[in-house]
Amino acid sequence: MESFQQNLIKKIGKDNLVKIQSAKVGLAGAGGLGSNCALNLVRVGFRQLVIVDFDVVTEAILDRQFYFLDQIGMKKTEALKINLLRINPDLEFTLIDKKIDKGNVKELFGDCQVVVECLDQAEYKSMLVEELLNLGKFVVAASGVGGIGSSDDIKVHKVKKNLVVVGDLESDICLKPALSPRVNIAAAKQADSVLEFVINSRFLG
Repeated sequence: MESFQQNLIKKIGKDNLVKIQSAKVGLAGAGGLGSNCALNLVRVGFRQLVIVDFDVVTEAILDRQFYFLDQIGMKKTEALKINLLRINPDLEFTLIDKKIDKGNVKELFGDCQVVVECLDQAEYKSMLVEELLNLGKFVVAASGVGGIGSSDDIKVHKVKKNLVVVGDLESDICLKPALSPRVNIAAAKQADSVLEFVINSRFLG
C-alpha cells in the first residue's frame, strides 16, 4: 500500500494523512449511507473504523448499498469489512452487531472522535445525535436523501460547531424512494465533512 499512501500524501500532505490515520470514526449503520460513506472514508486514508449494524445483506439492498450478490445472508458488518479491505488491507476495525439504543451509545462510540449517523428512522436519528452531542462528539448526520433528481438540493448544513447535517432536510426515505444516486451523493458529502473536520482539527496527528 506504499503507492496508495504516497498518492494521498501528494494530494493532501503527510501531516494531514497522519491526522486522518490517527482518527477513529464511528459509523452508526452500515446501510446505504454507512456502507458508501465508509468506502469514501477508506479511499481518502481513514484506517480506524467502528462499524455498528445488526442487519444482514439481502438482495433488496443491492440497488444502493456497497455489497454484492455473493454476500447475501452475511452480516453487514462482516461483508463491509471484506469489501473495504479490498481497497486498503491495512485497516483497523471494530465490528459491532448490535442495535443502537439510548443506553449503549457511549459504549459503542465512546472512543471515536467523529461519528457518522447513518440510520433510517427519524426518531432513532434524533436520539443518536442528541446522545452523541452530549458526549462531545463531532457528528455528521443526514436528513433528506430520498427521491429522484434535484440532487443539488443535497447540501451540507453546519447546524452547530460539532454538528453537520447532510441532505435537503425534506425528502424522507420513508416517503420517497432511497435510490443509489442521491444516497451516494449524501454519503460522499458525509465523508467529505468528516475529512474536513479531521484535517482542520488541532487535536489529531
